[in-house]
Amino acid sequence: VQLQASGGGLVQAGDSLRLSCAASGLFIRNYRMGWFRQSPGKEREFVATISRDGGGTRYSEALKGRITISRDNAKRTVYLQMNNLKPEDTAVYYCGVTSSVVGTQATQYTYWGQGTQVTVSS
Repeated sequence: VQLQASGGGLVQAGDSLRLSCAASGLFIRNYRMGWFRQSPGKEREFVATISRDGGGTRYSEALKGRITISRDNAKRTVYLQMNNLKPEDTAVYYCGVTSSVVGTQATQYTYWGQGTQVTVSS
C-alpha cells in the first residue's frame, strides 16, 4: 500500500492550496480517509476525515471553515482544499487510511503517506 501526498509548497498568508493523496495497492472506497499535520516538536494533529462514500466529513475545530476534504474513489484520490492559509498552518501534511468509523485520532490509522510540506509566510 502506498499513499502519495502532493500539492504542498511555499505560499503567502491568505493564499490557497489543494493537497492530493493518491493511493495504490488498495481500493480506498472501502476505507475512511483522513488528513493530519505535524509541526516540528509537536504531535500529529487531526485536520479532517471523510467517510468511505464521501457523505460524511469531520473537521478540526481550529480549521473548520477554511478547509474542505473530498474524495474521488474512482481515481483512488483524496483531496484537501485549504483557503486563507495562515503562518500557523505551516506543517507537514499527511494522509492516512483507517477502518475506524471515527478517524479523528492518529492511532486509528493503518497506513500513512510520506507527507507534503506546507509553508505559509506572513
